[in-house]
Amino acid sequence: MVALAAPDGRRRLLLTALAAFSVTGCAQFTGGSKASAPRATNAWSGRMSLRVDSEPVQTFSALFELRGSPEAGELSLTTPIGSTLAQLHWSPGEALLKNGNDTRRYASLDALIEAATGAAIPVAALFGWLDGRNDPVPGWRPDLGQLASGRLQAVRETPAPRADLRIVFERMPAS
Repeated sequence: MVALAAPDGRRRLLLTALAAFSVTGCAQFTGGSKASAPRATNAWSGRMSLRVDSEPVQTFSALFELRGSPEAGELSLTTPIGSTLAQLHWSPGEALLKNGNDTRRYASLDALIEAATGAAIPVAALFGWLDGRNDPVPGWRPDLGQLASGRLQAVRETPAPRADLRIVFERMPAS
């Protein structure tokens, strides 16, 4: 379920960010080169939530699937009943966000996330954190202590506003 507490324009951007943080669900991207498809070596699914302590506080949550690598991958966000909220596909120099019939292009995954949430979520480090590596990111403090039970929390303390990312996940078999 997605729960957002933000103005309408901001809500759409937050939903877009969530989409950028999930893997392919029911809908499929059309077009594009198979050469830019993500490697199937890394794949996770589960639920995620993000709380940004801005004024007003912004929160959202969704089911997700994440595949690929920081260089080329896919993220899908869905509702608990399986409806696709958004999909993100990225490869070097391009990030595509598909939300229904709307597709937006960004220069990078980081640019998409920052534009959508107002918070720079370290997607490259997220792959490492989910894989059990404590990849350092300035301002972020990941807690990898519960990875064995499929839980990850990472808190961004700087720059403001504070952000709290929580993920409950399982690793999916490589396809």
